[in-house]
Amino acid sequence: MVINVLLLLFIGFAGGLAVGAGFVAFLTVLGVIPRLTQLTKTMKMIHYYELAVVAGAVLGGWLSFRDSILDLPVLLTIFIGLLSGVFNGMLAAALTEVLNVLPILAKRVGVQEKIIYLLMAIVLGKIGGSLFQWIYFVDK
Repeated sequence: MVINVLLLLFIGFAGGLAVGAGFVAFLTVLGVIPRLTQLTKTMKMIHYYELAVVAGAVLGGWLSFRDSILDLPVLLTIFIGLLSGVFNGMLAAALTEVLNVLPILAKRVGVQEKIIYLLMAIVLGKIGGSLFQWIYFVDK
C-alpha cells in the first residue's frame, strides 16, 4: 500500500516536472514574452508580463486540483470550448511552424515524400483523442 502511494507520488511529481520544464522551455526558447513586449512596445513592463504568466500557471494548476463547477449557459460553454480549441490548435501549429518539427521528423524517419500522411496522422490523432476524452471522461 505504501509502495503504491510512493509510486503515485513519484509519477505525479515527475509528470509535473516534465510539464513545467516544457512550459519554461517553450517560453525561453521561443522568447514569447520579449517578443510580445516588442510587438506591443511595452518593454519596460516585461516584469508584469512575466508575473502574469507565472500567476496564470500557478492559478491554473491550483484550479485543476479543485472540483469546481461553473453553472454557465450551454451556448456560453460551447463558445468558450470553441475558443479554447482554436487557441490550443493555433498554439500547437505555431510551435510546430517555428521549430520546423515536421520537416526534421520526416527527414529523420525517411518519409519526406509522404509528409501528408504524417500530417493527417497527427490531425486525426488529435481529433480522436479529443473526442475520446469528451465522450468517455466528461460527465453529462
